[in-house]
Amino acid sequence: MSMSTSRLRAFRVSSRRLAAYQRSFAAITEGANVPVKSQAPNRTEVWSRSQRPRAQAMTGPRFEQTDFSLQPQPYAAIELIHKQPVRWTHDRVVACDGGGGPAGHPQIFINTDKPEIAVCGYCGLPFANEHHRQHLESLPETSYPL
Repeated sequence: MSMSTSRLRAFRVSSRRLAAYQRSFAAITEGANVPVKSQAPNRTEVWSRSQRPRAQAMTGPRFEQTDFSLQPQPYAAIELIHKQPVRWTHDRVVACDGGGGPAGHPQIFINTDKPEIAVCGYCGLPFANEHHRQHLESLPETSYPL
């Protein structure tokens, strides 16, 4: 087998993979005239790249009850966590365990040295150093209530 034949074969395999990849991300035209359902009562669009829109939620498996008006629609936590007030501290480092117990998360330590609102990566609770309060309150807008 010559070098050019092996390169041609590798190119064909690569082009097939690329075509399959493009097909997997092709626009879905099924149900184009279906009204858009909101993700949650307080959120209209998805908030994660891995999340499927609610309109496509029950298309794969078979469900007995597909009437969305009868399905539970909890509020989106991403909107609710931004209503939490900032927890002011005098310490440079704070520990967050999400409330502890079975409803909590592993304890992590959050640095509050910078003049910004530091957020827990697990539960999203906001923390800030009391030393930076005047600066944070002077900002025109913050993502959490002060």
